[in-house]
Amino acid sequence: MKYVLVTGGVVSGLGKGVTASSIGVVLKGCGLRVTSIKIDPYLNTDAGTMSPFEHGEVFVLDDGGEVDLDLGNYERFLDIKLTRDNNITTGKIYQAVIDKERRGDYLGKTVQVVPHITDEIQEWIERVAMNPVDGTEEPADVCVIELGGTIGDKIFSPHNDSGILDAGDIESMPFIEALGQFSYRVGAGNFCLVHVSLVPVLNVVGEQKTKPTQHSVRGLRGLGLIPDILACRSTQPLEENVKLKLAQFCHVPTPNIVNLHDVTNIWHIPLLLRDQKAHEAILKVLDLQCVGKVPREPKLTEWTERASKFDKLKTPVRIAMVGKYTGLSDSYLSVLKALLHASVALDRKLVVDWVPSCDLEDSAAEETPDAYGKAWELLKGAHGVLVPGGFGDRGVQGKILATKYARENNVPYLGICLGMQIAVIEFARSVMKLRGANSTEFDPATTTPCVIFMPEGSKTHMGATMRLGSRRTFFQANTCKSFKLYGSASYVDERHRHRYEVNPDMVPEFEKAGLSFVGKDESGTRMEIIELPTHRFFVGAQFHPEFKSRPGKPSPLFMGLIAASSGQLDQLLQQPCGVVSSPVRRSSSCNGVTKQKLYPNGHVKNGLVNGYYANGNSILHT
Repeated sequence: MKYVLVTGGVVSGLGKGVTASSIGVVLKGCGLRVTSIKIDPYLNTDAGTMSPFEHGEVFVLDDGGEVDLDLGNYERFLDIKLTRDNNITTGKIYQAVIDKERRGDYLGKTVQVVPHITDEIQEWIERVAMNPVDGTEEPADVCVIELGGTIGDKIFSPHNDSGILDAGDIESMPFIEALGQFSYRVGAGNFCLVHVSLVPVLNVVGEQKTKPTQHSVRGLRGLGLIPDILACRSTQPLEENVKLKLAQFCHVPTPNIVNLHDVTNIWHIPLLLRDQKAHEAILKVLDLQCVGKVPREPKLTEWTERASKFDKLKTPVRIAMVGKYTGLSDSYLSVLKALLHASVALDRKLVVDWVPSCDLEDSAAEETPDAYGKAWELLKGAHGVLVPGGFGDRGVQGKILATKYARENNVPYLGICLGMQIAVIEFARSVMKLRGANSTEFDPATTTPCVIFMPEGSKTHMGATMRLGSRRTFFQANTCKSFKLYGSASYVDERHRHRYEVNPDMVPEFEKAGLSFVGKDESGTRMEIIELPTHRFFVGAQFHPEFKSRPGKPSPLFMGLIAASSGQLDQLLQQPCGVVSSPVRRSSSCNGVTKQKLYPNGHVKNGLVNGYYANGNSILHT
């Protein structure tokens, strides 16, 4: 097994996750099997209880793991399926060591950070790196490890005027020590360290400055980690003299200094690495240059075509994203990626209009009239409406109003998780005239509980107690849009994350009023997909289809939304096998796929998993 460690310095938010993913793409393009591990030094066991404002979205895996959003990048870029163990946190490591201590595994020894915590980290990495992730039974050739946080940013305090203490490294120190030991443990030729750093430009002088990177590398070396490759982030391409200066003062050969400057979309990043021969530098360190006597060269034809196609898109499709975390786009990162994948596949330039749901409510008309007017203007100017998942009652009324607007005006609508529940509540209130209809999440005393707490859920513990991971949804009708979009599948496996569900006792009333529940779980009592048959495209899903969307394999429901919003839905539905990105069981009208094994809890086991513009202001995030 070969290992590539990606660290970051100077400042956070440089794009270590995208860099690590892109390195994986290039290595995979060279014919190597690649897996990924993300290390998050925080004490939480997982990301499940964190606010999106605190840490971005919570990405959900097939096995129910609630993990850092970077694992979503890994899965999308590398087209692999990871597990919860691919996200290492301080909480998991300490819990594992404490459990061993309680069992007596350490035979009465004093349990310490070194060697017990550091050994556990190394053993965890070695164990997880061997797990197959590409749908085969074969382990990976290379494991790309991303260490969260920054290294080499010294701070001074009244008790430490030497500047040795690092603000980001306090919680990272056990991992840094473990990785230093690990590089020695696996030996030369099996470990490559890529350090991502910033080369800023001061507007006053307009000169690219290397000093921050020099300090970062010096701090990294002082901690026992020696970079093999520097990945320098900058707004513009690095000047040649800057590379020479970095090579001289950071002790890294010039060919091993790659520049990741700003690009029009992130699909260019693997191409930047390839064009600068980064793969040759990495493969040389890992002693993987050749297959026999033939040099490895990355085959990235699909990435080249996709990146070029994205840059040429002209015709816009506007989607109103109605949520309460609109101030931080990372809160809905996978939703944005899924929209992007679908829009590129349908030759449309995605324009996302962020609509804070609170600004749509009647109270906003009096308190913040300007925000109220802008929110409704954006909603009414959109080609389609998307209400993503969320928790809590803030902004719920605004989401209900947005859903009502889409339903009454025949505007394409996709509701995800909470968005589906909102659609059910709005239908009950507006169509069925049940004025008190609500979710027990928002009103525990409601007399008309359309959405209820799931019986198996815990009301005392929040972490990992939801209905999580891959679950099977069976289609109830072969004429519905969802059935056709999923390639006439009899069932589909998608990822879930919810505590509340549609009240099964009210389903007959809803169906009598015209709301179709076209997808249900294996018991037939848990509602998974809703549709309005008379509407152009009005679909709600209890699961999160965005988590399985891939650049070359868009999510079927997102394809449906974009197609309906751009006048292409009829053409898309006429395709013989629809749009399929998730593992499905097809009906006889299309070729089948191998039935998947399941974990005891119903999760899929060893199954093959195969930019948007913000309000049109031409600021690209992809």
